[in-house]
Amino acid sequence: MNTHFIKKLILLIATLCYLLFFASSLEVRATESLKMLFDRGLQESRDGDFLKALDTWEQFLKLSPEDAAALSNRGNVRLLLGDPEGAIVDQKRAINLLPEEIDPYMNKGIAEEVLGKWDEAVKDYELILAREPNNSLALFNLASAKGSQGDWLQAEEFFDKAANVQPGFVLARISKALANYQLKNFDQAESDLRAIIRKYPMFPDSRAALTALLWKRGLVGEAESNWIAVAGLDNRFLDRNWLEDSLRWPPDPLKDLLAFIDLER
Repeated sequence: MNTHFIKKLILLIATLCYLLFFASSLEVRATESLKMLFDRGLQESRDGDFLKALDTWEQFLKLSPEDAAALSNRGNVRLLLGDPEGAIVDQKRAINLLPEEIDPYMNKGIAEEVLGKWDEAVKDYELILAREPNNSLALFNLASAKGSQGDWLQAEEFFDKAANVQPGFVLARISKALANYQLKNFDQAESDLRAIIRKYPMFPDSRAALTALLWKRGLVGEAESNWIAVAGLDNRFLDRNWLEDSLRWPPDPLKDLLAFIDLER
């Protein structure tokens, strides 16, 4: 699966699993055996033991089939195991049980992105933002979906909002710079990328983006210096197949980075 989406799901599991549907988890605590299963499913999900987690969530749902939290968590695991259709089914069931909760809408939107269902994903993220206008993850995901639809102007706007709501959201800041790169706002993109690198010098994505931009602007020596740092930080950037399949950059920055790599070779 595209690592862009895996990062999103890992972020959700790491930050939201304990918070997901707290009211529903009170029902789980009614019996100790259910609580143990629920907690085990959360732990296995966070640890990346997705096959074990799937088995645990299925055991739990046999005993408590109407638990929205367990359904949504099983949906996340299904997605990470390469079953986006099954994930959407679970998220829809969770939404039907607890329509006021936002997490299953977020999870469903991510699964829809995996399937290229951009319009459906946009609707889910917009619904979340109608309820929580400052939800930084929904803003980021909406920006990503808009970019996938080719609307980089709106993508830049929502990446900017996500970064302003959560200043430490580095991926939002890098994505905003890449959107400006695609929009040919090269000075703004370069300024933003250099600022990110000053604050987060070990983050390879920003250095890779700056490499592409510097090469485009004819600053080959500085581009090569940044590329050496990129290769040392994350050697996946040396794999052309990974770049084309998983990076999910706007088309122009990706094209420039690939052209730079081909020239280097």
